[in-house]
Amino acid sequence: MIVDERVVVKWLTPPAPLPHPTPDILAHLVEAGFNDTAPPYAALTGVVDGRDHLLALVTGYLPDARDGWEWCVDEAVAGTTAFAAAVGRLTADLHLALSTLPDSPATAPAEGTAPGLSAPLGARLAERAEAALAEALAVTDGEDGVWLAEQAEVMRRELGSLTAPLTTPVSTPLIRIHGDLHVGQILQWRDGYAVIDFDGNPTVADADPRQSAARDVAQLTTSLEHVAQVAIKRRGTPPGQAAAWARRARAALLAAYRDRLAARHRPGLLDERLIRPFEVEQECRELIYAARHLPRWRYAPMGVLHTWYDAQKTSADTPADTPAATPAPNPARKPEENNA
Repeated sequence: MIVDERVVVKWLTPPAPLPHPTPDILAHLVEAGFNDTAPPYAALTGVVDGRDHLLALVTGYLPDARDGWEWCVDEAVAGTTAFAAAVGRLTADLHLALSTLPDSPATAPAEGTAPGLSAPLGARLAERAEAALAEALAVTDGEDGVWLAEQAEVMRRELGSLTAPLTTPVSTPLIRIHGDLHVGQILQWRDGYAVIDFDGNPTVADADPRQSAARDVAQLTTSLEHVAQVAIKRRGTPPGQAAAWARRARAALLAAYRDRLAARHRPGLLDERLIRPFEVEQECRELIYAARHLPRWRYAPMGVLHTWYDAQKTSADTPADTPAATPAPNPARKPEENNA
């Protein structure tokens, strides 16, 4: 609810049992000097069924704000990517601030262990990713399901690289992450860009509170791919043009993110080996989300997967001097929910 264009009241439906991470995260961001979010003003709590619950969050109103399912689609249609550097820097600044959030007793590493990716946690990540692929295969029917099954082994190999950090001496730091970072959570407003909604991913049960920053990065980069699919389906953008835009935007965002970490002397905060498997897992989760909640959203993750894997197949089957064919599109709040 927007009140007098001064504050926004976000009612949690249903109310969330306390303790809830969002008030502590918002307070810490203020202390850390991270200002690229709606300024937090208050948290409303109350007793529900004999237990304290978070009822609502009150934040500042950002004038002329539009979420990424609007402004970023406009960028895709126009073929412009200047925004990507700003969003990459914003994301890096967010992770730098969140990386200093102290552990609560519930999220602190076990005594005697390093605060990085441990073998048990790495194995759990791989198991969850494999489970997401299995469920995506189970819930995706028709021609899409047949095609997806044909790609399953390639996808499974890419997910298998989640175990790579366990076999090398490079540490993968774990931090409190946003947890549901996509372009719909990035507002473009009068004074720039702002990230909102720190409630985590509502479609993933029992997610680890502290994860690799690569999880957020992968969610954000895959959402750029989804923007491209929205531009194809709803705005008539040619598929090849949209796919090229997504590649440029992804590269620019990652470059700005890396540069920001390097400038703050924290390049090791991002383990890039995890980005691709997390991207593949995210598309599996998008298919699951579509099957459970919004069937007409299926075109977006399927379009992304076709772009990735049809392009690979075409490249493998096409002589080097022959241009690859442009893959055809397969016919938060997701943009489709705006028209529900």
